[in-house]
Amino acid sequence: MTNTRTRRGLLALIVVATATTGVAVTAMGTASASGTPRFLSPSQLPPHPSSPWYASPVTAGQPDPLPMCVGEALPSISVHRAYHTDLDATALQVTVVERNAQRAKDFAALLREDLAGCAGSLMKQDPEVSATQKYYGRLPVEEGAFVYGVHTTTSWGASDINLFSVGRDGNIVTVVRWGQMGSYRDAKVADFKKTTVTAVNKLR
Repeated sequence: MTNTRTRRGLLALIVVATATTGVAVTAMGTASASGTPRFLSPSQLPPHPSSPWYASPVTAGQPDPLPMCVGEALPSISVHRAYHTDLDATALQVTVVERNAQRAKDFAALLREDLAGCAGSLMKQDPEVSATQKYYGRLPVEEGAFVYGVHTTTSWGASDINLFSVGRDGNIVTVVRWGQMGSYRDAKVADFKKTTVTAVNKLR
């Protein structure tokens, strides 16, 4: 068994801490005068049974720390917003506005490729982590959104479930991640799909 500090350190890597850095570009997920895509509001995330959701400001740049599996692909032009509950659930939305629709299509395909190999990549990076994943299908919203689940366990017994989605509307791509301690039976897939549809619809 690890101590509390080590446990928290791993959760920061796997579940993604809610701390963010950079310059805030908008507040509360509303569109800016320059046309910045709108972000999810806390109430649009999968409901938590015992806590409200809280949101950080919408912030320019890559999230810090980078989210697992998709983080390395996120460019410096990313804009993100982090969310958390009073307990163990966190979430993140990252949006990238590309120069044209083809570049956005290619970027979305790269993110999907990274998610398709997520479990294997995690285990390769850390031999104390075991991971499995599921593909939950395509959602018919704008140019499409794709949903994935990743379950991780550690050699000392930690268990975390994360859901990811990649969606596109024209030249804009958004990634949404939701996570908490637990396993696939704790994954709020139906609610997360609704959240994803909302996120893509808010891009314009």
